[in-house]
Amino acid sequence: FCLVDGETVVPLLPAQDHKRVGDGDRGPNTGGMGAYTPLPWLDDGAVDQIVDEIVAPVAKEMVARGTAFSGLLYAGLAMTSEGPSVVEFNCRFGDPETQAVLALLESPLGEALSAVAAGTLADLPPLKWRDGAAVTVVLAAENYPATPRKGDLITGASQDGLLHAGTGRNEDGELVSAGGRVLSVVGVGADLREARTQAYDILGRVRMRGGHFRTDIGQAALEGRIEVPKA
Repeated sequence: FCLVDGETVVPLLPAQDHKRVGDGDRGPNTGGMGAYTPLPWLDDGAVDQIVDEIVAPVAKEMVARGTAFSGLLYAGLAMTSEGPSVVEFNCRFGDPETQAVLALLESPLGEALSAVAAGTLADLPPLKWRDGAAVTVVLAAENYPATPRKGDLITGASQDGLLHAGTGRNEDGELVSAGGRVLSVVGVGADLREARTQAYDILGRVRMRGGHFRTDIGQAALEGRIEVPKA
């Protein structure tokens, strides 16, 4: 994620999403079943390389075409042996990566977005980030990512660290599922292990019929099983 104001680019923390519905990256693709930040396997300087070689040139070219961009530019990337490769661009925050990234942001988000909107991003003080790690785990409804069940009662969802995504109220005022990805649980800790533990502890107290989630968000990174291919 990068804040962009004309040719000014300010990167946020990088995050990795988990797209497949099942553990071990099995099953169909989804909108995202969880994410974590920072990325212990990402080389030092990789973010600067991504900004310098991908995001900044895009921002500069849009200015040159008379269509300067102001907002949040989301570069979905694959890290290959030849360097970062663009999978997609979006002009929005991405879900569920945003929940993990913003959990570590200490600078006021509103101040940063206001600077983008006002065209003063170049004058914004450097963003401050909390030490540690953050993990987001998605609780999905039964049958997601196909046609999800809706209307299932949810209990245990009044805890800190829970963000509502696809929820609603039934005629009795009870909290129920109303979408495919129902809740996002955000855990924060001194490191990835602590953040994972907190996220899954919170999720373990939530109950919803047919609800499912991945149990391995950030696990491969924690166990050192992710390597960027070398040229």
